[in-house]
Amino acid sequence: MKIGVLSDTHLSRVTRELQDIVEHRFKGVDLILHAGDIVSGEVLAYLEAYGAVAVQGNMDQAEVTRTLPVKRVVTTGAFRIGLIHGFGSPRGLAEMIRREFEEIDCLVFGHSHQPMNRRAGSELWFNPGAVSGGSGGPSVGLLTVGETITGEILAL
Repeated sequence: MKIGVLSDTHLSRVTRELQDIVEHRFKGVDLILHAGDIVSGEVLAYLEAYGAVAVQGNMDQAEVTRTLPVKRVVTTGAFRIGLIHGFGSPRGLAEMIRREFEEIDCLVFGHSHQPMNRRAGSELWFNPGAVSGGSGGPSVGLLTVGETITGEILAL
């Protein structure tokens, strides 16, 4: 199973760049996860038309926060993925938000605009970076779910 992962789009409308990500970069994925800061209802509706599962971020407009939860657990096969945006300082963010979930196999988050793809014990901690740009430029991610969960950061 392939999962496209994005976060921090920070868009008030659907752009060609977003369409390229969803319709080309994520072509053939089984699922799309968005880790918050979608911002507008127009962008949320576009992503949901492609079956995206999302959570709210700290920059989202009211029309988005009324619709989306702060966190959720997505089950894919035998694995549980904790999906959350994040909050506070980027320093120690993954450790702090990991406490928001009980048993998960993968933590997917955003907020920091800093890509992360690392193991913490048996868990994968994965931040795709930000579509709107971050420390290494704009990026998204791919998760591959099979016997394990692995991640890949894709520069845009």
